[in-house]
Amino acid sequence: MRIVYMLNSLGIGGAERQTLALAEHMVRRGHVVSVLVLRPRLGEEWPTSLKVVHLDIRKSPASVLTGMAEARRFLRDFRPGLVHSQSFHSNIAARLLKLLVPAPLVLSTVHNVYEGPWPRMLVYRLTDGLSRRTTVVSEAVARRFVRLGAIPGHKCMVVLNGIDAAEFEPDPVRRMETRAAMKANGCFIWLAAGRFAPGKDYPNLLAAFAKVRASRPDARLWIVGEAGGGAISSLQALAARVNAADAIRWLGLRRDMPALLDAADAFVQASMWEGMPLTVGEAMAMEKPVAATDAGGVRELVGDAGLVVPRRNPAALAEVMLDLMGWEPASREALGRAARERVLSQFSMEARAGEWEALYQGLAAGKD
Repeated sequence: MRIVYMLNSLGIGGAERQTLALAEHMVRRGHVVSVLVLRPRLGEEWPTSLKVVHLDIRKSPASVLTGMAEARRFLRDFRPGLVHSQSFHSNIAARLLKLLVPAPLVLSTVHNVYEGPWPRMLVYRLTDGLSRRTTVVSEAVARRFVRLGAIPGHKCMVVLNGIDAAEFEPDPVRRMETRAAMKANGCFIWLAAGRFAPGKDYPNLLAAFAKVRASRPDARLWIVGEAGGGAISSLQALAARVNAADAIRWLGLRRDMPALLDAADAFVQASMWEGMPLTVGEAMAMEKPVAATDAGGVRELVGDAGLVVPRRNPAALAEVMLDLMGWEPASREALGRAARERVLSQFSMEARAGEWEALYQGLAAGKD
């Protein structure tokens, strides 16, 4: 099958990483794959060997028209059997392109329980007929989008994210070396990762960590995420106001997440909304105890292999963080092993690729 994956960008995010991993699995399974990206190239992008076409669409009507015309030419030349789009802007662009290039099937995927205010949900509803099926990454996303009328229940399908457990496999030697290099010995390291976006609710995390630090001076927090713009400045100012700045390291964008996860003692996620966060799954694959908020599909992912608390409740998050820190090391290790086993049994990327391939083939055969 000839497949085009359509993305808003190739920026360092979970949806982008998941889509590229899936596309690469499809190539290994013998499919012909290209990637169509709406936005111009970014300074930091996920690397890929796949053929990528950037449409260079910016925030102007002329740019949108030019980009859509380029997309139409590309699809006519490439002749895909399927266009698999990801997240709001790409989903809508792919559906509108169906009016210009009728041949390929369109499959939409929603990656987050929140993809914008009600006008976007209305646009989803009005363009639904141009997409053969809409998949979502968790039951939580499915419930919300069906309830809002953005996706008809009979066309909504849950396909969970996949985790590459071979890439994210714990290594005791790497842990020792990374902790030594980062001068972490003698400290309990909490690792958090994600874009500095409202949905990640870093103020909630900082408030919780300040409470943790007040009880456990050996606690440290490493934060991996984009380092530019004003968001980080305001977060650093907040960290100073809650007297936690000296215990936090802002690591920026990193390509060595397995090493950082090895070095950490536990992983924390404080989001307000999510779909099914890859960073939590990757931490679980690395046998890290997880403390997370009940956002989107987090509870579906973590199950009983981590601790989940209500959103926007820093006291509750701090309580479970302190609880985990007080466990015997053997108990934390047992929880970490259970987390990896859960990833291996339920979230294998190889198994997920097979599920996607079966869906593609069913759609191509006219099975709804």
